[in-house]
Amino acid sequence: MGNGTSRLYSALAKTLNSSAASQHPEYLVSPDPEHLEPIDPKELLEECRAVLHTRPPRFQRDFVDLRTDCPSSHPPIRVMQWNILAQALGEGKDNFVQCPVEALKWEERKCLILEEILAYQPDILCLQEVDHYFDTFQPLLSRLGYQGTFFPKPWSPCLDVEHNNGPDGCALFFLQNRFKLVNSANIRLTAMTLKTNQVAIAQTLECKESGRQFCIAVTHLKARTGWERFRSAQGCDLLQNLQNITQGAKIPLIVCGDFNAEPTEEVYKHFASSSLNLNSAYKLLSADGQSEPPYTTWKIRTSGECRHTLDYIWYSKHALSVKSALDLLTEEQIGPNRLPSFNYPSDHLSLVCDFSFNEEPDGLL
Repeated sequence: MGNGTSRLYSALAKTLNSSAASQHPEYLVSPDPEHLEPIDPKELLEECRAVLHTRPPRFQRDFVDLRTDCPSSHPPIRVMQWNILAQALGEGKDNFVQCPVEALKWEERKCLILEEILAYQPDILCLQEVDHYFDTFQPLLSRLGYQGTFFPKPWSPCLDVEHNNGPDGCALFFLQNRFKLVNSANIRLTAMTLKTNQVAIAQTLECKESGRQFCIAVTHLKARTGWERFRSAQGCDLLQNLQNITQGAKIPLIVCGDFNAEPTEEVYKHFASSSLNLNSAYKLLSADGQSEPPYTTWKIRTSGECRHTLDYIWYSKHALSVKSALDLLTEEQIGPNRLPSFNYPSDHLSLVCDFSFNEEPDGLL
């Protein structure tokens, strides 16, 4: 590429002003950036590692092979789910008392986030708490071949933080060389007929290799204890929207999200028992195939230590199979100060699964 490093550094270092989000009031699907030169992901990964040279190396995580007997004639679809921690919240609101302030510096933390994405090379990327979409993720990921969509929270708490970078929200990216966008819906979730501050994006994609269509959705439900019924109502609203979009589960579905809900909550039970015939992919890592991981987020705030399972990848079990899933970080890897840290950029772990279509989907059970 010639002068690749200097161009990559320029791309990595470039930061738009805080009015970036206001320049895109509709938050529509980003245009195809034909005028931008593509970036070699290996070179960008090397550049990220150069920026991070004073930090400890990335944690090693391995994929667990969950292959079934069903062979597939097409490459699997790799999906990453991740609440990346909004920069404004990490620095201004979340009070991670054991995390050094230096570990949260955006110039380096964004490289840790990009390093995680580049290391696993997802075909589809579902993110929550994105408050640097227009100045970081959209320009860089578009040059890696992704098409992106961003839908902010109407009243993002990021806007309460001084020197914020605009509202946080959900973002969905997919590789344009693998998928064609069929339709896209930005959903503002309701609870008990009231519009809420939580959102979702649902897109129907067509695989260019196989011609098969599926729906991918990303969401982030209401946080905090005491809001269980509210989350349940939001989940029911999302399920109803997805029922319509998938034509009653005729179109296979993958739903990624930070549900802010343990498996004991009603909203989890709604998804597990839905007529959309969904299963939670990370249950397959357990010995009995029926138990969620012990945690997907682990942090220490002024209120104490919090270890919870809140993040999920749901999928249509009649139409899709999970080929492999990325194992979680161990307690030893996370360390006594928990997350985020110099090693890991978010208080939530990324979840990554490889999916394949069942060759002959069974009827709904």
